[in-house]
Amino acid sequence: MKKQEDNTTTNQYENPSSAGSASISRSALVTGASRGIGRAIAQVLAEEGYRLYLTCHHSEKELTYLSHCLSETYHVACTPIIADMGDMQAVNEAFQQIDDLTLLVNNAGVSHIGLLHEMTAEEWHTLMNVNLNALFYTCRLAVPLMLKRHEGKIINISSVWGNAGASMEVAYSASKGGVNAFTKALAKELAPSGIQVNAIACGLIDTDMNRCFSEEELSALQDEIPADRIGQPSEVARLLLSIVNAPSYLTGQVITLDGGWT
Repeated sequence: MKKQEDNTTTNQYENPSSAGSASISRSALVTGASRGIGRAIAQVLAEEGYRLYLTCHHSEKELTYLSHCLSETYHVACTPIIADMGDMQAVNEAFQQIDDLTLLVNNAGVSHIGLLHEMTAEEWHTLMNVNLNALFYTCRLAVPLMLKRHEGKIINISSVWGNAGASMEVAYSASKGGVNAFTKALAKELAPSGIQVNAIACGLIDTDMNRCFSEEELSALQDEIPADRIGQPSEVARLLLSIVNAPSYLTGQVITLDGGWT
């Protein structure tokens, strides 16, 4: 498993694309953007010239540094926001900094591994707040901004366990199943207004969320994947960009990215 480094070097942000300088009024909010999938998504959107609003809850130093690097390299405005996306008041305050939005990426998430009967009510509610309730908090504020433009895209980062369920991850599976249903229902509601809503159901991706597994456990999981490897955050980011650039007729879909695993 390739370990992520906390001290990111500026080499990650070299070779900027010309898209940044050709940006036309496009802005994106990416939640959980300080590392992993969120950070990879922030970079590809910066390359495309998006004005960025990036959130995280705990990693303020990493998010501030990332925002500075993206702004300097791709010449885009990048606003770091420290907020718990599972807290409605914190999300309300975050949106006070956002006056225009064309893309919302709900990526912030937490996991919990263990027997359901040993999970506390507090742990259940925390997980549901971040993984599922946050979509309600962000979408209820983002949608009016998109309606003003008569366009917009919402992409939710989900999981294959939202489709199939996973033993020892009941709460996580339930939250991601909710994300999938939320995505399909909201897509139907917003389609007449020209706003597309889709989700990416990720398989095993090389992120800090999977650091709880031992090398042996990760190897066993990899053996189950037909592609014979673990996915990379950059692959999720590239798929997201494809969805952003897809025809507007693509909406209400939960697209699986798992190397043929499920």
